[in-house]
Formats: sequence, structure tokens, C-alpha cells
Amino acid sequence: MNSKAYRLVILSLFVSMALILSYVESLIPVPLPIPGAKIGLPNIITLVSLLTLGWPLTLLVVIARVLLAGFMFGGGFSIIYSLAGGLLSLFIMTLILHFSRNDFSLIIISIFGAIAHNLGQVIVASIVVQTSSLMLYFLFLMLLAIPTGFFVGITARELMRLLKKTTIFNRLNN
Repeated sequence: MNSKAYRLVILSLFVSMALILSYVESLIPVPLPIPGAKIGLPNIITLVSLLTLGWPLTLLVVIARVLLAGFMFGGGFSIIYSLAGGLLSLFIMTLILHFSRNDFSLIIISIFGAIAHNLGQVIVASIVVQTSSLMLYFLFLMLLAIPTGFFVGITARELMRLLKKTTIFNRLNN
């Protein structure tokens, strides 16, 4: 199988896994009175994709996952909020990975990604309802982003550790 076809297979697997995690996450009740609060399970795949495929292809993974999950499990506004959060999160994590030269752990990168995701969603919500008072809501979401980002970072780190023992990504560089 040539490198482009193999890359497409891996890309498709990442989109599928992120979509499955989106569905699983939609089934998990969050026992908090904060609307929109989630664990961020699909971000595990975003991090692994970013580390293995790089940001351009991970951008495709994020967009495809948000659109498909929105059409299947949400609606128009959920797509807009998720896309804003997902894109800002990807942008921040990519910048940290690019400029950190491996100085930051995957857990820290994940926490910053979770905070950025919440910030992106709150910015869009502030625009939609035309008030900046939602930025106070962001403080609560930021506090939640720390443990959820920690969990996602640990999970992504362990998944990467296991994936490095395989040869699945060897063909991507050919």
C-alpha cells in the first residue's frame, strides 16, 4: 500500500475513533450543573493524531469529527461551538508542541488544549448571545478543564507509549 493510501486509512481510523468517543461521551452523564461540561474524550484522538500525523491532517480529523458528531448527536449550534473549541484547542496545542521542543509534557499540552477548547466555545457563545458576561462562566469551565485535560493527557500519553511499540506509523514517513 502506498504512503498516501496508508495515510488516508490512518486518518479515517482516527476520525472513526474520535466519533466513537464522541458518542460514548454523549452517554456519560456529567454530574455538574454546568451546561456543556464534558470530559473531552475525542481529544485523546486529537492529541495522538497531532503527534503522529501532524497538524494539517489533524485539522481534517477535528473538522470531520465535529461535523459528523454534530449531525449525528447534536445540532447546528453544537457544531459551531464544538468547531470553535476544537480549532482553538488544536491551534494552541500545535503552537505549544512546535515551540516547546518537548519541554512540556503531553499532560500540560492537553490541559492547555482543554482550556482553549472551553475558551473557544465561550467566545462563540458570547458572540451569539451578545454579552461578555459569559467570560465569568469560562472561569468555572477552566477549573473543570484542568482535571479533564489531565485525564485526556494521561490517556493520550499511555496510548502513544503503546503505539510506539507497534509498526503502525512506520509507513507514514515513506
